[in-house]
Amino acid sequence: MRFFRDLSLSAFTAGFVAVLVGFTSSVVIVFQAAQAFGATPEVIASWMWALGIGMGLTSALPSLWLKKPVMVAWSTPGAAVLATAGLGFSMNEAVGAFIVCALLITLAGVTGGFERVMNRIPMAIASALLAGVLARFGLAAFQAAQTALPLVLLMLGTYLAGRRAMPRYAVPLTLLAAIVFCALRGELAWSAVHFSLAMPVFTMPAFSWQAVVSLALPLFVVTMASQNLPGVAAIRAAGYDMPISKLITMTGVATLLLAPFGGYALNLSAITAAICMGREAHEDPARRYTAAVSCGAIYVLIGLFGAAVTGLLTAFPKELVAAIAGLALLGTIGGGLAAAVREESHREAALITFLVTLSGVTIAGIGSAFWGVVAGALALAVQQLGRGKSTQGGKAIAPACKIRLDQKAANAAATEKNAP
Repeated sequence: MRFFRDLSLSAFTAGFVAVLVGFTSSVVIVFQAAQAFGATPEVIASWMWALGIGMGLTSALPSLWLKKPVMVAWSTPGAAVLATAGLGFSMNEAVGAFIVCALLITLAGVTGGFERVMNRIPMAIASALLAGVLARFGLAAFQAAQTALPLVLLMLGTYLAGRRAMPRYAVPLTLLAAIVFCALRGELAWSAVHFSLAMPVFTMPAFSWQAVVSLALPLFVVTMASQNLPGVAAIRAAGYDMPISKLITMTGVATLLLAPFGGYALNLSAITAAICMGREAHEDPARRYTAAVSCGAIYVLIGLFGAAVTGLLTAFPKELVAAIAGLALLGTIGGGLAAAVREESHREAALITFLVTLSGVTIAGIGSAFWGVVAGALALAVQQLGRGKSTQGGKAIAPACKIRLDQKAANAAATEKNAP
């Protein structure tokens, strides 16, 4: 099978790191969201089952089919919205809101409206958006040195040495060194690991306009603006051409099917996608899909063995998770910044996008990723207002016929020069 021929240690490690980072950084918020609706331990386990199965299958299967790394995650800002707005609503009303949100996501995919919006965003703005989203993880990697300086120094040294000697295996070696270091110091909380199968619990949906307004609409908006928007930016910054509308539709349908069991919102990922789409996963972009498939397989295990895998992943010190995430994303952050400032005509707008996104500002419950794009787009519009379509950054763009004529002249001159 081609997958096993293409699979490598670096790709599998990228998939594992993606799960480690994506899961441990936000699983507490998902628990809080479930508890806001009065969820029992059995229902919380069902949420883990639904989200794990959903993320796993919608990541692994499309990646195998397209041979490109498709990464799907739960909506972390959506969970934050539910945790704060869910008080006073029953679990039945919450499930009804999840279904409404899923229908809206599916509609956005089927109509192609979201993809058309993304197609109008310049690559410089999209790259700056991605860099701004990921830069917070880069900062967190070095901020972890405040509480775990020896661990961070060890990881940084191992990473730099690995990049010099074995670039493909720099991240796996760094992760291994960190795990051994923490194990020797007794800093791995193995007592949190309890093996048990997670069982799905069906909740009958109940629909009310209050839940639609207070839960479904905010969940839809933050999922599209704060998750799918940078998710598409990650895909395009990595150079992959994917059927965005179909993938959005897939996440909506998957959410619709899993909503009664706790699958509140699935979306395209940006952070974990950047880990699996970068050069650290594999030098060959055509083989990086194996990282996404590996990530999806681990997500499925999380769904099946929810409590055990949750305990296993949360056993790692938070400084280890922060450091490995930042180091694994260094290449993608640098590439995003380079693409963002490459064109002088888009440079200031891209920097504004980057800084607003990096700030983490939240306005009207919508995260900084959305406002970064808005600020950058407004800056670009003001800069280009009144300029002709044929100019860019003060330089005329030659028409295609002129380019062809110039090329013919250049070829003729070269022929004449090389003639005996």
